[in-house]
Amino acid sequence: MTDESNLILYQTDGAVARITLNRPEKRNALNDALIAGLTSALDHAKDDGAIRAIVITGAGSDFCSGADLASLQKISGASVADNVDDARSLMELFILIRQVTVPVVAAVRGRALAGGCGLASACDIVLASATARFGYPEVKIGFVPAMVMAILRRNISEKRAFELLTCGAEISAEEAKAFGLVNQVFSEDDFEAKVSAYAGQFEKVSRSAVALTKQLLYQVDGMNFDESLKTGADVNVIARLTKDCQKGVASFLKKE
Repeated sequence: MTDESNLILYQTDGAVARITLNRPEKRNALNDALIAGLTSALDHAKDDGAIRAIVITGAGSDFCSGADLASLQKISGASVADNVDDARSLMELFILIRQVTVPVVAAVRGRALAGGCGLASACDIVLASATARFGYPEVKIGFVPAMVMAILRRNISEKRAFELLTCGAEISAEEAKAFGLVNQVFSEDDFEAKVSAYAGQFEKVSRSAVALTKQLLYQVDGMNFDESLKTGADVNVIARLTKDCQKGVASFLKKE
C-alpha cells in the first residue's frame, strides 16, 4: 500500500506493519500530505486484525527533520483559522497513535528533530540507532513545541523536558535514552535486524492483553490513586473474560 503521492510506504512482515516516511530528499520533513498519508496508513493498520505491532521509520539517512520549508512559509502567512486546521491535523495524528490498539514503534535513524522528534516521542516505544540525534529546536525560530509538551512531559522528568524544550539543542541517542526519551539503542550495523526482532516479540504475546494494557496505561494519566485502582479492577475483569486469557489459563493449568 502507498498513498497517492508515494510519500508513505506501507508493507507487512508477518504480523508487523512497517510504515516508512518516504521523502528522503527532504529528510522526511512533515507537510500536509505526509501527515495525511501517515494518518491513513495507521488507520489501515489499526483495522487489520492480523497486525500485532506497527513500526514507523524514515527512508534515507534521517527519521524526520520536522516541518518542511513550504509548511513554515505557509504558517508565516496563514490566517488564524488556517493555523488552527494545520495544528489540529498533527494533534489528531498524535491522538491516533494512542488510540491504535497495538504497539506503535518509532525506529529512528539519523535526525529526529522538532515535529520529527515529537512524532517519535508520540509512539509507544522508541528504538534508536547509535548515531541518531534528537532535539526540539523550535525556540530558535520563536516557535513553541506546544502539542509535543503533553507527550514529552509524560515521558521524562519536568527538568529534563524544560531543558530539551527551551535550549533547542540536539542530544545523542544515548543521552536520549538516559533522559527516558528512548527505550533501546542499537548499533547502526544491525539496526534493522534488531528492530525486526524487537517488533516481532509482540507476535508471541496476547494481542488483547497488550491492547488492554496500552489503553489502561494511558487512561490512568491524571487519575488519582483510587480511580486508577478502580479502573484497573474493571480492566482486570474484562481481561479475564477474553479468549486469550481463558485459553492461556487453561494451558497453564494443564502444564501444571
